[in-house]
Amino acid sequence: MSINDCKIKKIQTIKTITCRENYSKKFNWCWSIGTNIIQQMMLSVDWSISIGWFLLFSSNFWSQNIVTTYALGNETDQSALLKFKESISLDPFQVLNSWNSTSHFCKWYGVTCSPRHQRVITLNLTGYHLHGVISPHIGNLSFLRILFLEDNHFYGEVPQELGRLFRLRALYFTNNTLGGEFPINLANCSKLSYLSLDRNLFIGEIPRKIESFANLKHLRIRWNNLTGQIPPSMGNLSFLTRLLLSSNKLEGCIPKEIGILKNLRILGLSNNQLSHNIPLSLYNLSSLYLFSLTSNQFNGSFPVNMFLTLPNLQVFTVSGNQFSGSIPASITNASGMQILDIGDNHLVGQVPSLGKWKDISTLQLSLNNLGSNSSSDLQFLKSLINCSQLDILDIGYNNFGGPFPRYVGNFTSQLSQLIAGGNNFFGEIPMELGNLVNLITLALEKNSLTGIIPTTLGRLQKMQLLSLGVNKLFGEIPPSIGNLSRLYYLELSFNMFVGNIPSTIGNCQLLQFLHLSNNSISGAIPSQLFGIPSLSIALNLSHNSLSGSLPEEVGKLKNIDLLDVSENYISGVIPETIGECITLEYLHLEGNSFHGSMPPSLASLKGLRALDLSRNNLSGSIPETLQNLSFLEYFNASFNMLEGKVPMNGVFQNASSISVIGNSKLCGGISELKLPPCRLKAKKRILHNLKLVVAISCLVFFLATLSCVLGMYLIRKRHKKSSTNSTIDQLPKVSYQNLHHATDGFSSWNLIGIGSHGSVYKGILDSIEGIVAIKVLNLQNKGAMKSFMAECKALRNVRHRNLVKVVTCCSSVDYKGNDFKALVFEYMSNRSLEEWLHPQNGREEQQPRTLNLETRLEIVVGVASALHYLHHECEQPIIHCDLKPSNILLDDEMVAHVSDFGLARLLSTINNSHNLSTSGIKGTIGYSPPEYGASFQVSTKGDIYSFGILILEMLTGKRPTEEMFKDGHSLHNYAKNSFPNNLLDIVDATLVPMENESPTMTLTEQHNISEIVDHFHPNTNKCLFSLFKIGLACSVESPGERMLMMEVTTQLNMIRNAFYARRIRGRYS
Repeated sequence: MSINDCKIKKIQTIKTITCRENYSKKFNWCWSIGTNIIQQMMLSVDWSISIGWFLLFSSNFWSQNIVTTYALGNETDQSALLKFKESISLDPFQVLNSWNSTSHFCKWYGVTCSPRHQRVITLNLTGYHLHGVISPHIGNLSFLRILFLEDNHFYGEVPQELGRLFRLRALYFTNNTLGGEFPINLANCSKLSYLSLDRNLFIGEIPRKIESFANLKHLRIRWNNLTGQIPPSMGNLSFLTRLLLSSNKLEGCIPKEIGILKNLRILGLSNNQLSHNIPLSLYNLSSLYLFSLTSNQFNGSFPVNMFLTLPNLQVFTVSGNQFSGSIPASITNASGMQILDIGDNHLVGQVPSLGKWKDISTLQLSLNNLGSNSSSDLQFLKSLINCSQLDILDIGYNNFGGPFPRYVGNFTSQLSQLIAGGNNFFGEIPMELGNLVNLITLALEKNSLTGIIPTTLGRLQKMQLLSLGVNKLFGEIPPSIGNLSRLYYLELSFNMFVGNIPSTIGNCQLLQFLHLSNNSISGAIPSQLFGIPSLSIALNLSHNSLSGSLPEEVGKLKNIDLLDVSENYISGVIPETIGECITLEYLHLEGNSFHGSMPPSLASLKGLRALDLSRNNLSGSIPETLQNLSFLEYFNASFNMLEGKVPMNGVFQNASSISVIGNSKLCGGISELKLPPCRLKAKKRILHNLKLVVAISCLVFFLATLSCVLGMYLIRKRHKKSSTNSTIDQLPKVSYQNLHHATDGFSSWNLIGIGSHGSVYKGILDSIEGIVAIKVLNLQNKGAMKSFMAECKALRNVRHRNLVKVVTCCSSVDYKGNDFKALVFEYMSNRSLEEWLHPQNGREEQQPRTLNLETRLEIVVGVASALHYLHHECEQPIIHCDLKPSNILLDDEMVAHVSDFGLARLLSTINNSHNLSTSGIKGTIGYSPPEYGASFQVSTKGDIYSFGILILEMLTGKRPTEEMFKDGHSLHNYAKNSFPNNLLDIVDATLVPMENESPTMTLTEQHNISEIVDHFHPNTNKCLFSLFKIGLACSVESPGERMLMMEVTTQLNMIRNAFYARRIRGRYS
């Protein structure tokens, strides 16, 4: 730097310098000047005075430049944040609206600055569903220490510039769609201690340079697509305490170098393709308390002393591998064990005593070869009697033998699952099991148990699954089974039960699966079985001695997938109502004494896959309409008394799929059946032609007369008819190839949801702008047609702002020639209301985001508007039947869209819409009205009940199925008891903030309700009071006392208008 570049001004004996050049160059130059001055001062007589002037010079210089430096730093930080904002393409909650010049950037939402330097040290935008790429300008926030961008929709690669953040200590990018290879550039962040990349789309291998992350303590890269092997250099991360790489595609062995990580406490490598033995060095990680290797391909045996060298182990899960050998005796010393899951391996031998395990909650040993089929096998169970925390005990499908121990009934009453099926137990089922009052699952199937079912099992009011099949039980099925009101799965097949089917089973109104086959049960089928609306998976009564007829009430099983009453003594005709079982896929009536003809209503079973009517006394012809059942794969009508022509299309085209032997009067059909050709005699042909001529003449005369009457009517209706044609039928069709391309071959990257009957993918269609959601039906699943048919029927003629919109549909075949069906909907970027009301946090320190009152009010109004449209404005009123938060989707602007019409029902007229009796409605527990489980009265009032519960859930933040709402308690009564004076005691804490709050707030920003009652804004209070009032009025037990949706929408609009009017007056008064 030259002297000409600066102006030097003499102040007494000291030179004060003001420089406009670069700070570092200026410092060097000024330092040399200062050194010369000091030398001159030391020669001076009064040098102390000179040093005083020098210190004054120094303070002026440094203060001047520090201010300049801070100013430049502030401008850099502000510019970087604004560039970050520019990279956001969608901000549904408008959380970045505060990022503007009207306020200092340190006050911007999600930004935290250091108090001294006013530089950005934390950027936290977790859970706001931001869309866009991560701006490389973030790399200019040179003081940044914490970067939280979890639960958003960021895509693309992690910018290289983030490697410049040398002060960065924590980086969390969990639950986005970031891709590319592992961002090794972050290794330049030398102080980085916490790195979480869970639930993204990262590919490739973990780089060998991972050791460059020298200070890393937590490394989480679960649920990605990483491949290759775990690099040995991982062992150089000496500070690592948590290593979580689960749910990737990693292969090879675990490097022995991992055993060097002496500070490692959590090791999670589940759901990969790792193999070989576990390195012995890992068993020396004495600080390890969680060790999870579930669902890999590991083999070998466990070291004898492994639980001595792992003294702090609390969770050990290695199920779904190929471990062999015995369980080490040292396991007894693992006194802190809470969860042990070693199931689904090849382990043998005896189980050591576990009496020291006072904190054990889950013990899973199933699917091994443990035990020796002797009475001594279960000695270890005695040691569990004092384990007060035991919740799950699974010893199923091993080689345990001996009598099933009575002392199991003395286990802690906390036990919820007892699974011991697939062993060699004998003796009776202990009556003492009735003491386990919290038991939800009892599985003792596939043993050699004898005796009767203890009546004490009827005391287990929480029982949901009871499996006692394939034993040697006898006697009658106890009526006390009907006391198990929460039972959904009952398996008693392959025993020696006698007597009648107890009618009390009809009290099990949540039952979905009932299997009583292969017993000696007699008598008629009780009609109460057909009054269980939830029966949907299977009703199997085959291979018994049942008699009587098949009741007409069978048509109430509208959700059933499999109905099997074969190999009994049932007689009478096949009821016409069988055609009302519209979701039936497998119908087995063979081996009975049915007579009469096949009911034409069989053609109504559109999803039918197998129909077996063989070995009965059926007569008449095979209905030609059966050939139109496109999913029918198996048809057997052999050994009856059928006659006439065999159809030639559909399933009847394949000789290996049908059997009609033993019917001597059948003719025609495909040549492979080798049936005689059908011949029509001349007289019959003439008579047929004559009847045809007469019929045609009558028809022409009738039409000519009728045309005059209907002419004007049809003209008037033409416009209306054109406007009400099936919306779905008019949709542009897309091919399987289009959808395959739109979803990258239905890749897991684009999978956004999995249901019981299919999967939902996001994709981009060439013919449609923007992202769409593609609901693909899994036609291989039982009951797969059920929700699809109901959804198509319900959405056929509807269109409303608050209903999910069908964009297009596909009915085609895939590349393998299999049938393929899909519906394409608008993509809802903000997912479901359920995820906002009850967020699932991936880490304890995460602060969940919640909806404010204004947003919730808009959602309630939107859902009410949709229901009003369905109930009162559709040509045929539609009942949704399954309204709940997970079926309410939110778009980019947080507008509510009611979805999932898989259980919807159409009503023929508005007049009978309130008293139509329809069975088979399951709905969802907690949201379904009481009358659906009692009298089966399906009506619009049922949707109103669900809507009321929905409002109460949104206001209280509590699900109607929570533990507190049992034993006669309910969400409705919970709110009713606090209405109207004590609402603040039950209102969701996240609704407490006053006006002008952002759409979402962190829980740490809120206060205890009792502390802010005096400051609660009256506008908010008034709105909450009104919403609670409507929620309670809609969810009363009596359907007749509930409001109509017309009343609801009117009142809600008044509440909304008043809410906004008071807000406006409050701001400008």
